[in-house]
Amino acid sequence: MTKRVVLSGYFGFKNFGDELILSVLVNKLMTLDTSLTIITSDPDYTSNLYPNTKCVKTFDMFEILKSILCSDILISGGGSLLQDVTSVKSLFYYLIVIFIAIFFNKRVIIFAQGIGPVNSKIGQFFMRLLLKKASYISVRDKKSAALLENWDIKSDIVCDPVFTIKPLKTQKSKIIGVQLRGWSELNEKFLNELCDVVSARFNDYKIEVYSLQDEIDTDVCNRFANLLKNKNCNFDVSVYSNMSNNDVVNRICACEYLISMRFHAVIIGLLTGAKTLAINYDVKVEKLAEEFNLPILDLDNFDANVFDALIYQDLAKIESILSSKKFDWDNIVNCIMY
Repeated sequence: MTKRVVLSGYFGFKNFGDELILSVLVNKLMTLDTSLTIITSDPDYTSNLYPNTKCVKTFDMFEILKSILCSDILISGGGSLLQDVTSVKSLFYYLIVIFIAIFFNKRVIIFAQGIGPVNSKIGQFFMRLLLKKASYISVRDKKSAALLENWDIKSDIVCDPVFTIKPLKTQKSKIIGVQLRGWSELNEKFLNELCDVVSARFNDYKIEVYSLQDEIDTDVCNRFANLLKNKNCNFDVSVYSNMSNNDVVNRICACEYLISMRFHAVIIGLLTGAKTLAINYDVKVEKLAEEFNLPILDLDNFDANVFDALIYQDLAKIESILSSKKFDWDNIVNCIMY
């Protein structure tokens, strides 16, 4: 019998990482006997990507209620939805969606999430209460699992689902990709220092600057590109925005080097065989860099010496670690289908 599944996440906001996770999840669920409803901020955009799904708007609570009532399962995730550092309101939004599903006795799957931090006591109370009633929980890191274990909630640790993507490894071109995101601590001093190193070390490369969530990234990407052009008007510099997931992956596929802030852009760099340097704006990026022994730049302590490690990066070691990244779908599939 066809299982009716509702997907809840940070979808439709054209954030590269969340849209990649959605694509992985939809592609997997389409191989099963399921019908899908996606909660998204932009139903037209999402339905164009996935024409065989139904889409409802993020804050249309009446339509969300109807969709959950007519469903068998709610899947919440992936990414970092259940935390209040970004916003207490967003935490309670995702908890309300989970509450509706639990209230109407639907199965709830927490999918490959990074849990916490949750600083508010009321947030901790309701999250603990609701997650205890989830049918299955998978998390993407040990810290999340430890937090839940402290609340006597069982979870499985899985790798990020984006590791399941298998981009074609093409011939590398003489390109260095630079992926920046808008962030309060990404200041002009850091941009100027990065510009100095890139212009000195990669002056004979094509420089591609990637905006992966245009509302947030485009301004800082243009500022960086202008700094490079002011440094040397002969530099071959281009800013890329308004890209689909495939556009981004294909551009990074061609890069010999990648400098990246966003977590999932770093993963794509690894998967495509680009020599990758991470910019540390978030602990999840720091942990990923540590796991793969990537050079890392701190926003408040620019160290140009890490570029030596980038240039001499051991891609064979990275490939060995990647080979261990096997996403386990079995428990999720069993929870949906049986």
